[in-house]
Amino acid sequence: MIRALMTVLLFWGSAAAAEAMKLAVTTSFHNSGLSDVLLPVIAEETGIEVQLLVVGTGQALRLGQAGDVDAILVHSKAAEEAFVAGGHGTRRTEIMYNDFVVVGPADDPAGIKDAATAVEALQRIAKAQGSFVSRGDDSGTHKKELSLWQAVGQEAEGAWYKPVGAGMGAALNTASGLDAYILSDRASWLNFGNKGGLALLFEGDPALFNQYAYLPVNPVRHPHAKADAADRLEGWLTSDKAAELINGYTINGEPLFVFNAR
Repeated sequence: MIRALMTVLLFWGSAAAAEAMKLAVTTSFHNSGLSDVLLPVIAEETGIEVQLLVVGTGQALRLGQAGDVDAILVHSKAAEEAFVAGGHGTRRTEIMYNDFVVVGPADDPAGIKDAATAVEALQRIAKAQGSFVSRGDDSGTHKKELSLWQAVGQEAEGAWYKPVGAGMGAALNTASGLDAYILSDRASWLNFGNKGGLALLFEGDPALFNQYAYLPVNPVRHPHAKADAADRLEGWLTSDKAAELINGYTINGEPLFVFNAR
């Protein structure tokens, strides 16, 4: 399961000098490049060596349920609330947000550029049977995509619909290779280097809002969980320094995330 979702374990800081904790994060968070900015400062200011397990939201939640990580940072509100309600996490703290966008061939054969809503954009893609790459991996992005198809009122299926069971970067690479439409978080799209003939075609629908939240694993259920380190990390993630770095992280002058910790 972990192999299929291409889990990546990344180590930061000096193990000899820092207390280590495991944090499951979404591939979109890592692909954005923001982790490269935040983790060295976290290590310096808190003494915590954050070890990232980079997976989709669904897999991150399952790692938390199993007690295989100390906290998770993901982006699917309903699933997060169910995680806490089920006693797997102690709380849900919102940290930052961006939005989803629909990317596709620059010539836009399905004509989604002037769609009024994201649902209408997907309706047009389905009607035109324009190639559409789905992450198909139970990630937060995949969950958002499925909710949009549900609102469309039809099953996304057929030769034009291509689930890949992969992270955001790999899915974008597939879309680039196939000149296909895809739902992406804005940060991953902006940081994606293999755009090929793809362009950002649809954005701005409030339905595409994308909130990221932090959930410590419940130490009562998993006594080995490093609750103190998880609490200290949460304190840093909601700090003025975190706000400065998150709001200040840009690509070509465009911010990738907006801090809204509460």
